[in-house]
Amino acid sequence: MPRPSEAPSRRLPAVLGLLGELLITLGVLLGLFVAYSLWWTNVVADRSADGLTRRVLRTWAAPSVPGDAAPRTYRAGDGVGFLHIPRLGRDFSVLILMGTGLDTLNQGVAGVYQEPYPAAMPWAASGNFAMAAHRDGHGARFHDLPELRRGDPVVVETRDTWYVYRVDSTLQQTSKYDVAVTAPVPPESGYTRPGRYLTLTTCTPAYTSRYRMAVWASLTRTQPVDPSRDLPAELR
Repeated sequence: MPRPSEAPSRRLPAVLGLLGELLITLGVLLGLFVAYSLWWTNVVADRSADGLTRRVLRTWAAPSVPGDAAPRTYRAGDGVGFLHIPRLGRDFSVLILMGTGLDTLNQGVAGVYQEPYPAAMPWAASGNFAMAAHRDGHGARFHDLPELRRGDPVVVETRDTWYVYRVDSTLQQTSKYDVAVTAPVPPESGYTRPGRYLTLTTCTPAYTSRYRMAVWASLTRTQPVDPSRDLPAELR
């Protein structure tokens, strides 16, 4: 019969084995979660964005009613246009929808801020057309946003007009509660008076949502959309 002092020593390997199995299981579950967050959500978002893009393009292709001006007010989820950023790729194009709720952003799009500062649309006489998109997962449309440099063109395409902006400044990191970055005249942007501005925001650092970054640009010119004409020079 074993002495009492021998029993704990015999149980120790079993306990360690069980602990090892639990750690392996935890590692597998963590790996599956990462795969879901950084891969599968991108797949789902890409499919959703493709469907939404086709819907917007069909709307644009429909004959317009004579005398009917393009709508100037949008509800959450409505398609506004497309965002093109040559620095991030020759064919970089992101659908723009109204709203920055997760139900919108998780569809792999850029969402237009509606609060606390309602974004001014590109055709407005002045204001800040502010957008957000995910840095990682759910399409990761703004994953490479930190690559933008001063002077880079950023183009917004609507049904009838190209709006060409130039990057003026970047705030690499700020609190995720810093709503002032989307104000009509953002305090840290370098702008000192009202103008026609564009703001792009996303999470930072990559793979976290601890902070936010912002890129600010100002409108330099517009160009009518004409199927018979070439793309704006900035996109060629």
